Amino acid sequence: MQPESSTPQLHWDEDGESRSARWRSESGNQPPKRVVIGHDQMTADHAYRLACEGTAILWRGDFQNARQLLQAMARRIDNKPRKAKKAASDKDKPTSPVDAFNMHRLAQSQRARTLAMLVLPLDEQYAIPLRRAPDVREACEEAYGPPQEASVVSLREVLGLVGAHEWRKKGVEIKATGGRIHPYYGVFSPVRGEYVDLIANQPLPSTSLAFDVGTGTGVLAAVLARRGVERIVATDVDPRALACARENIARLGLGKQVQVVEANLFPEGRAPLVVCNPPWLPARPSAAIEHAIYDPESRMLRGFLDGLAAHLTPGGEGWLILSDFAEHLGLRTRAQLQQWIDAAGLKVDGRIDVRPHHPRAADKSDPLHAARSAEVTSLWRLVAG
Repeated sequence: MQPESSTPQLHWDEDGESRSARWRSESGNQPPKRVVIGHDQMTADHAYRLACEGTAILWRGDFQNARQLLQAMARRIDNKPRKAKKAASDKDKPTSPVDAFNMHRLAQSQRARTLAMLVLPLDEQYAIPLRRAPDVREACEEAYGPPQEASVVSLREVLGLVGAHEWRKKGVEIKATGGRIHPYYGVFSPVRGEYVDLIANQPLPSTSLAFDVGTGTGVLAAVLARRGVERIVATDVDPRALACARENIARLGLGKQVQVVEANLFPEGRAPLVVCNPPWLPARPSAAIEHAIYDPESRMLRGFLDGLAAHLTPGGEGWLILSDFAEHLGLRTRAQLQQWIDAAGLKVDGRIDVRPHHPRAADKSDPLHAARSAEVTSLWRLVAG
């Protein structure tokens, strides 16, 4: 009896043979149990039915045809709710912001799971052995590490890898850093600049030392360095985030000021300034990139609050950057946040608010538009009580 592989495997029959390959899914999807071979003659309706049934389509045709097929499947998903609206009764409609949020997440999850059924082969060097396939080897290596074995991955994930690769090459210009931030795949990109501006404009309590808790791309540590803070210790637990932050700090020439270390929340010691921009929604993430958005049971937020006083020097300040989006969705109340602050032995010494200016805040077709349009991001200045 052969030992089971330590990595997930996709099994299928093709040309009269039983085959298998490593299964890759950044969303943590399990390998589909049913697999059919996809070809250029397959219709979008047929592919959509198979995907809805949980049957994977291992594509052997032209790569560009596969992209068009994926788009056609997505249109069928996106058009379905419009048809269903006519038959839906009032009891099926969300009755609260929480219901709207849960229904939206469920719909997004189902959509992603269905579209993930269209899968591609990758050879031992991350090349796609299909006609007119792009070179995705560098994008795959950035996300998955050095190539080792043949694998199978969803086309949707491959397109996400390519998009992340382009963002990583191009970077995001952040004026307060004096350059560009280059996000890695799975590390949240600082495209929402309002929280960066809050850090850039708030008067500093000290320029000797600061901690940046949960640094991600390293953007806030870089802003503090540009503002003249002599030493910043930036922490994270995610290996991609640590590598990303180190590269960005090096690119910006800030290595003498910023030290990036692996730590669960706080580094050792105390500082006159401790900054944290935790995920803003208390819900379970379903993919790597969502860890910067979803914080199950507000664990990181509460961990930061509970540990802050013990890591501040006398007279020091903790800067909590937090959106109130969760409050508008009914996932957390302002009173609850204040209770956590009080219980941690902290008090609020000031707060600065800013409204987001990202396009989704003005998108009235968004199911969560009411909450997004009311959202405010705040810098809470916290001191030991």
